This record gives sequence, C-alpha cells and structure tokens, in this order.
Amino acid sequence: MIRLFSVYYPKRLLVLVAGEGIIVCASFLLAALIRLGPDSALVLNYQYGFGKILGVTVVALFCLHYFDLYDLQEVASRGDIWFRLFVVVGILSFFLAGLGLLFPRFMLANHTFMLGLSILALGLVLWRAAYNWLIRQSFLRERVHVVGEGERAKWLVKIIRAKPELGMDVMGWSGAMGGGSMNREALRDKLAEIAEKHNLDRVIIALEDRRGIMPVRELLDLRLSGVKVEDATGIVEKISGKIEVDSIHPSWLIFSEGFRLNPTFMFLRRFFSLVVSLVLLLAVLPLLPLIALAIKLTSPGPVLYAQKRVGRNGKVFTCYKFRTMRADAETAHGPSWAGDNDPRVTLVGRWLRRVRIDEIPQLWNVLRGEMGFVGPRPERPEFVEWLSREIPYYPLRHVIRPGITGWAQIRYQYGASLEESKEKLKFDLYYIKHMSLSFELMIVLESVKIVLLRRGAR
Repeated sequence: MIRLFSVYYPKRLLVLVAGEGIIVCASFLLAALIRLGPDSALVLNYQYGFGKILGVTVVALFCLHYFDLYDLQEVASRGDIWFRLFVVVGILSFFLAGLGLLFPRFMLANHTFMLGLSILALGLVLWRAAYNWLIRQSFLRERVHVVGEGERAKWLVKIIRAKPELGMDVMGWSGAMGGGSMNREALRDKLAEIAEKHNLDRVIIALEDRRGIMPVRELLDLRLSGVKVEDATGIVEKISGKIEVDSIHPSWLIFSEGFRLNPTFMFLRRFFSLVVSLVLLLAVLPLLPLIALAIKLTSPGPVLYAQKRVGRNGKVFTCYKFRTMRADAETAHGPSWAGDNDPRVTLVGRWLRRVRIDEIPQLWNVLRGEMGFVGPRPERPEFVEWLSREIPYYPLRHVIRPGITGWAQIRYQYGASLEESKEKLKFDLYYIKHMSLSFELMIVLESVKIVLLRRGAR
C-alpha cells in the first residue's frame, strides 16, 4: 500500500486512477488528431490545447471520484459501474457545453471535444474491464497467511477476501485449523506446510495473546527468506483507516510514529481552520437571513440552539447550531442522541440536517478558537463522562480542538450508541496520529462530496 495525504491506498487503486487519467487525456488527444489533422500540433501547442485537455481531465477525475467509482465497495455490480461511467461522461458533456457558451475560446475547433467524449465513453468501459481482469490474476497478487483466531483475525481474513483491489489472497488461516486452541507446535507446523505449498509472500500476526504461542524462530526464518512478516495492528490501520483501541497498549502510543502535535503544526492547523471558515462564512452569508426566517416561521422557539460541548483538554464551551428540533425536545427525557427519523426534528430542521446547513453557526466557534474546522466531533459533557469510563483511550480525542467535520465524520455514520462512539474513536485516533495539512484538505474536499450526496446526517 502507498501512503498519500496521510491515507493508505492500495497500489492497484492508484493504478486505476492513473490509468483513467491517461484514458481521458488520450481520448481528447486522439480526437484532436482526427479532427484537426495537420493543424493539431499548432492548436495543441500554441492555442493552449494541452492545458485545456489537462483541465478537462482533472474535472473528469473529480467526477469519477464523486460518483464513488474509486470506492469499489460502494459500487457492487458491474452494471452499476458502467451506468456511473456513462453518467460521468454525460455530466462532462454538460460541463463542456456550458463552458463553450460562457467561454467560446476554450473550445477546440471542429467539435473536437464532442468526438473526444465518444472515444472516452468507450475507453473507460474497456479500461475498467481490463483492470477488473488484471487485478484478479494470480501472478500479480500476494499470497498471505494469517496467524490468529480472535475477532480481529476473522475481520482481517474477511476484509482481505472481500477487497480484491488489495492484491492479496489468503492461502492459509491458523484460526481455521480446528482441533481446539492453538499452540506453538501447531502454528509452527502449519506455517511450514503453508510456506512449502504456496510460496508465501506475507505473514500477518493477529494473535490476541502471543505469550508462549508465537513461533518466533520460524517467523524469523521466513523473514530472512524474503517473506514479509507484519503485525495485524499496522495492516488493519492501513486497510481501514482506523486504529483498533482494543489491541493497542500505552507503549504503542508512545513509540509509534505520528502524533506530531508540535507548536508549529498546531499554529498552521489553526491558520488553515480560520481561512477555510472565513471563506465559507462569506459564501453563505446571504443565506443566513433566509434560514433564520424559515426556522422562525415553521416552529416556535429561538433560531439558534446553544449547547455545552467538550473541547480541547476537556474544556467545556458553548457550541452554536441552527435549531433543528422542537424547543422542548429534551424537556421530558434530558440529553439524548438523535436517532434516524427522530420525531423531535422539525420539517425545516430535517432539511437543514440533510444538507448540513445547521452546522454553519459553528463557524463562530472556529473563529473564537474553541473549535477547528477539521477535528473530532465535539461531544456533550454528559456523554463524555460516561464514554470515558466505558471506552479505553477515549479522552485522547480531546488533545486537539474538535471540528465541524473530520475523518470519523466522513468515514463513519453518526455515533448514537456506545459501540458507534467506540467505532468513531478508532477513526479519530487515526486522524490524530496522521494529522497533516494535506490530510485536512483531503477531509474538507471529501466533506463537500458527502454534503452533495446527502450522506450520514440524522
């Protein structure tokens, strides 16, 4: 896997993205050669043709990303992939038509872009078919053996088998041996058998308790023979983008790479939050009176809802949001998480939540320094006290300012239970460990996608 913007991506996925970038460029270049003939070199070199094609390529890749065509778990069937590819080509057609009306000089002569779109539709379909065939070929895949029998090992085997883009095939799993609990001798024999039969490329250690069980000598021999030996904690982190809190120890937090909370980076992070918040606030400023009027006309009560939240270093602050529930929503039962189709949510409030407009007043909290634009979701003090007792390492999420959006918010659903809060903490710890400005920018761009597709709101 390759680390890019603090996130690990399978090499095959990057090959897919690069391949489609080449396909888009090549489609329009071929169209230019066909339509313009001998004049193509003049147009491409002296009329900024290469730059125009490159710009269209970037837009095309963004469209492919926003339609989840690089999230192979979201697009299950081949027919769905073909449909989305043609939708992307259609959107690109409308984009170029609009651009041509507004800026006629952008268009290449002789309907070059129109022909390019036709070539592109065919090229994308053929490339996807070739890619899907290629990633399943055994000579391009790693042969993996998983050592372990707990829930983590089961999850790891399941996810590797479900994601062909990882480029791994599980040739053996010690947890599936049967015949009682594992022991060192059984593991040693199993490793020797699997290594001899399948010529292993990688061994992943997913033992819950390694004391007196792990065959150290045999694993060392495998390592020295060229087989990669890897701990499950590291590979689970790369595959899932989260840190399993049940399998880490304080020593791992102390000695592992990451968790760079130095003053210089924290200042840059604060500056990034201020810039993004000010730009967004200026963009939505004309909408604020209309939103306030809609809330006021459809339900009695204040326009803004003030609520106590826990911020950096456990400091409690007042968080502001547009009111989306009835004014008496917590009168009867006190503080409680919002649920799906919550009856306390007003008609206008449901729409505000769906497009995340209810979060806009939190920009004021960002400007005041109580929040960042990106970070863990701020939680209520009543819940923090309880969750800190029930979930290991939960207070670690308070070492930085909470955020309006964050890694957990874009990768997981709204947390409304103990288990869901624990799952979100895994993503929060990954974010805190790998924090960087490029990572934060990627989260902002991904948040825009989620808002446009109306995902995850309650």
